[in-house]
Amino acid sequence: MDKTQYHLNDVVELKKQHPCGSKIWVITRTGIDFALRCQGCGHRVMISRKDFERAVKRVVESPPMPPS
Repeated sequence: MDKTQYHLNDVVELKKQHPCGSKIWVITRTGIDFALRCQGCGHRVMISRKDFERAVKRVVESPPMPPS
């Protein structure tokens, strides 16, 4: 099974919605833990990689990668 790569500033949709009503989050940190910022209210959360990969539904938008 191919693992999806997640990068800083990727916009992702989670399966469950936040209490503010938004399902859209921005990744602000990657690694063993992920830091996410809600696009609806700006709330920030830390979530383990395992929980994040289980909760993510799709990548909505990915910023352009700089040329190498």
